[in-house]
Amino acid sequence: MTYTARDQWEQHFSDGKGFRQVGDRERELLAEHTPAPDGGGRALDVGCGTGELAVYLASLGYTVDAADFADSALARARKEHADVEGVRWLQLDIERDDPAPLHEEGYDLVVLRLVYPFVKDRGRVLHGLGERLRDGGALVVITPVAGSTPEERREIALDEDEIALVGAGWKTAERMDADGLAFLVLRGPCHAGTRAVERQRPPSGPAATAALAVVTDEAGRVLLGRSHRGMWELPGGKTLGPEPFEVAAVRELAEETGLAAEIQNAYVVTMLADAAGEVPRLTAVVRVTAWSGTLSNPEPDKFARWEFFDLHALACVGDVFTPAAHALEAVWPGVIPGLPPAASYPVAVEQPPVPGEPAEAVRLRQAMTETVIDGGWAPSEPVRDALRTVPRHRFAPEANLAAAYDGGDRAVVTRRDETGAAISSVSAAWLQADMIETLRLKPGAIVFEAGSGGYNAELIAHVAGPEGRVVTVDIDPWVVRRTRRFLAEAGSGRVTAIEADAAFGAPAHLVPRGGFDGSVITYNCWDISPAWRGQLAEGGHLVLPLEVGGYTRAVTFARRGQVLEARHFTYCGFVRDQGQQARTIPADVLLDGELTLRFENGSAAPTTGLEEALRGPRHEVATGITMGAGAYFGSLQLYAATTLPAFCRLHAHRDTGVTAITKDRDAPALVGDASLAYLTHVQTRHGKRPEDKEWEWVVHAFGEQGPQLTEQLVATVRAWDRHVRADDNDKHADPVLTVHPAGTPDHLLPAGDVLDKEHSRLVFRWPDRNGHLPAPARHTDTIPATTGEA
Repeated sequence: MTYTARDQWEQHFSDGKGFRQVGDRERELLAEHTPAPDGGGRALDVGCGTGELAVYLASLGYTVDAADFADSALARARKEHADVEGVRWLQLDIERDDPAPLHEEGYDLVVLRLVYPFVKDRGRVLHGLGERLRDGGALVVITPVAGSTPEERREIALDEDEIALVGAGWKTAERMDADGLAFLVLRGPCHAGTRAVERQRPPSGPAATAALAVVTDEAGRVLLGRSHRGMWELPGGKTLGPEPFEVAAVRELAEETGLAAEIQNAYVVTMLADAAGEVPRLTAVVRVTAWSGTLSNPEPDKFARWEFFDLHALACVGDVFTPAAHALEAVWPGVIPGLPPAASYPVAVEQPPVPGEPAEAVRLRQAMTETVIDGGWAPSEPVRDALRTVPRHRFAPEANLAAAYDGGDRAVVTRRDETGAAISSVSAAWLQADMIETLRLKPGAIVFEAGSGGYNAELIAHVAGPEGRVVTVDIDPWVVRRTRRFLAEAGSGRVTAIEADAAFGAPAHLVPRGGFDGSVITYNCWDISPAWRGQLAEGGHLVLPLEVGGYTRAVTFARRGQVLEARHFTYCGFVRDQGQQARTIPADVLLDGELTLRFENGSAAPTTGLEEALRGPRHEVATGITMGAGAYFGSLQLYAATTLPAFCRLHAHRDTGVTAITKDRDAPALVGDASLAYLTHVQTRHGKRPEDKEWEWVVHAFGEQGPQLTEQLVATVRAWDRHVRADDNDKHADPVLTVHPAGTPDHLLPAGDVLDKEHSRLVFRWPDRNGHLPAPARHTDTIPATTGEA
């Protein structure tokens, strides 16, 4: 029963044949080691055949998805078990088909009975099924063992090395015997953790040169071979004499895998220099963009088998030959973290894009696009078409498809600093769409992007059309190298990635005459670089995440001479600037680290005597302004940050402190002479339903000037409620904002609240901002500071 084709299995079941029946010992082990959770569980039976095991799992209390690629098997299962409830029969090739029919919320139990030896890409399939397990779930593999299987039928069994590999990387892997079958119960994370390893016998001689072929299939998965050295390797080997690296890679690919490639479809993209023992080693990474033939194993003495792996799983495959690991990292930077050092020299080569993506990616991309459209973030057809077309997952290969195409607020973090803070990411799709929409690009537009990654630039290039182009600049060499590689793999050829500090704009030779039609900044900006305004065409749009008082809004500006006029505000958050404009926020730590005052708008205010005031009584003043569940108050934060001259933010680092601010949260605040006031919201109405709940804005104060500061904050909240706030969260009033060059005299500025930065002067004009304050606040009793209650 060593069938390899689907039609053979179809005939097998059509002829009335079946599998070995589920034995009593198998039933006992399933009931003992994988009982259904209380209240029932969900199970997946992979390769269910005619359904005997699926029916048994249903009897244990599971709701079962029984999947098989043979329609004849499922037809028999439906007929033979027509009276069984709790089983859903699915025609699905777990190895090749889009897994859309599988349950979105995962499974408590996944069983592969007498199936695993027939799977070609075993590592990928096992890892993918492991990702579908719920917390506490188990994956069970039941399989014949080669040692007790007749030689002519060994292909349906696993040898001991393969059985050990099945359990690698799981938190627990139990093996039991079920009437001669290996019964494996796997639990916990299914991540082996990739480790670069060397062969036991290093090469000899003065130096070693080799070429490795990087090959992907129609789904974009990369080919690796499991060698008898106990590691995964890329096709490749030593060069023969003066043989070119491309020729060596193509030759080795054919010799080791049976796949054929033309020399013109092989590109040296990187040279790796390291050493094996005492021998220097030079390895060419050759990207093969097209091939033909059927994958086989012509050298069984060297390799156990060849498999195609998902890129996001490359960090979880176990031991990988060191040059192969570095080669994978060179083609897709970021997919294998923590590798030992090696010198990598990218080669300037015009590599064509390499096609290939699974049907699941296409489906998820369309779903993501519809989510963005339904949210109102992509009203124009060019932006919608870009979202539907540009393969987002290929610019975040370390993320699985579900994470890459999340249609909500999720960004894919692609780089962190030594503290774990995100410093590079692929932003949420809705936010990218919104920012591109506000650029108002026309066909043929030339656009500047600060902060690279590739995906956002490709979206812009798609919107700008065949005659448009994008110049993207980043200060991080690793990010630029990664961006260039991904653009080579999946780009349009209309994006140029430059390594430089984006605060200085684009290199002069890349700035179009008259300036860029649009510019987009993809990291938080405390200030606005003069270069961004100077390189923008008159009437062109600049969109950037602007920090005001520590609160970030993606603001779209239109250039009018030397003035930038705000056109659109979007609530957002981005990674911080790393370049010339990177700024350390002035801060004072109080009460032995319990509190931090952050002066986001500029210089720190004096805090002398403030700690003594914080040890005194705390006063509380209710504003009378309430809000319900789901209310948006981001406009209040921005209003306070731009209208209060001594504005700062009070951050709490403990739960039980003098301020009653929740740990790791902060509040808008004002500092006076040894005094402090800050704003919080307190729940005043409870209920089970969201619409039954309500909160009121309350001001707290310490120190002699607390009452005056309180009055300012209360007046601010009431003015916001009267003139800015709206019942519809999307209808809050935005300020009229203009940005003027630093040094602009006061008399040339329009009326409004002025916020000065290093390179610019921001003028905010809010509705009915005329200086008249509302009625005095309603006071409540004084609360002792030691209670920590509000």
